[in-house]
Amino acid sequence: MKLIIQIPCYNEADTLPQTVAELPKQIPGVSCIETLVIDDGSTDNTAEVARQLGIDHIIRHRQNMGLARTFQTGLDTCLKLGADIIVNTDADNQYPGRYIPDLVAPIIRQEADIVIGDRQVAQIPHFSPIKKLLQWLGSWMVRTVSGTNVPDAPSGFRAYSQEAALRLNILTRYSYTLETIIQAGKLGLRLVSIPVKTNAPTRPSRLQRNMWHFIKAQTGTIMRLYAFYEPLRTFSYIALPFLLAGIGLLGRFGYFYLIGIRGIGRFAQSVTIGTGLVLVGLIILLFGIQADIASKHRQLTQETLYRLKKMELQQHQTANKQTQR
Repeated sequence: MKLIIQIPCYNEADTLPQTVAELPKQIPGVSCIETLVIDDGSTDNTAEVARQLGIDHIIRHRQNMGLARTFQTGLDTCLKLGADIIVNTDADNQYPGRYIPDLVAPIIRQEADIVIGDRQVAQIPHFSPIKKLLQWLGSWMVRTVSGTNVPDAPSGFRAYSQEAALRLNILTRYSYTLETIIQAGKLGLRLVSIPVKTNAPTRPSRLQRNMWHFIKAQTGTIMRLYAFYEPLRTFSYIALPFLLAGIGLLGRFGYFYLIGIRGIGRFAQSVTIGTGLVLVGLIILLFGIQADIASKHRQLTQETLYRLKKMELQQHQTANKQTQR
């Protein structure tokens, strides 16, 4: 069984040596361990440092593409290299490499498709109380949307089986962490979390510019993905207030009409406004039905893409075997 440890990098020449030094050389159940660095347009000598450290594979983006795109590049490259298991870790040495054997163990035992390192955020001393609260709230939202039970959704310390890597497709630009969990939940992949400790921070986060940026980016990602995977339910929630308000106004007019109140004409605006609100609600609901139909086509496209990627992988493996002969 082949394991590839991928390390997305952006100007990580100073911290990469320490990260690589902690990576395990042997893991029970794994016959081959290789490393991959994805250099996301670094302006320092990250790639050169990676070569000096003996990294097995180095991929470079000509310009900075962002963490989500870099992660997808890593997955695609690992699959082409024949990885059975892919571990993703950060180049800033946030995650101790000694936990990687624990991370891949559930996949080796075929008990999980994705394993996520739970940083136990409440116990991290350098996280402020507000950051701990936001991390918990974000993870709760992801659990609710995805139908999974992941305690630490933003954690980037993860292991993926080959099957999971073939199934996942990153659509957002900000970060892959939340999207892959929501996708996995909707695809029925098995997710497991294991507790891990984190090292002391070596630098400020480049993904989180400030608290407001973090909240806006994470909330926007969750809302877009929920609408993407549950369009009918999303549009139904939006339409519901209009329908309830419209029906309430029409019911108000009907009640006064039935009891024979005098001057019923002064309540005629309830009919006009109520009818308008009901029509708006119905139109929104129709948009939801149309989006739900489009979602079915998206599922077919996703399944087609999965099969194409699997065929390419099989062809690549066959070509490698013939070359080795």
